[in-house]
Amino acid sequence: MEIVACAVGRLGPDGPWVGFAPTLDDTYALVVGTLPGGPRQVVADPDDLLALALAYFEEALDPPPDELAATHGDIGALVRHLAEHAPDDAQRRLLGEAVDAIDDGLAAETTIARLSRAFGDGADAIVRIRRRVSGLVQPA
Repeated sequence: MEIVACAVGRLGPDGPWVGFAPTLDDTYALVVGTLPGGPRQVVADPDDLLALALAYFEEALDPPPDELAATHGDIGALVRHLAEHAPDDAQRRLLGEAVDAIDDGLAAETTIARLSRAFGDGADAIVRIRRRVSGLVQPA
């Protein structure tokens, strides 16, 4: 069974795309594509995945390749996974509120606000994504 990555966006108009892919062990990988040698991935932690969900709703990145573009449903499944695996009740509640916003199709601003509370108000999702991706695109 081939697992396909969902791209959230590109880091610049000609930059690599960044996204996520479910893994066979019920986790997710952070995936960076359009690189020499093919896509690269690392195990994603919850903040990586929340940053990607925020970037999706904020439309903060350049558009991803159409054939790999994450859908609303993909993001909903990702955030639902985070809620199910949250480390404590407070985080589970915050992520549950974000899942409700996504599932109910609430305005992007409402969904962003709920995801931001779970991510940590004041944290910058795009800075986190760029920092994580830079480690994957540097030559070994």
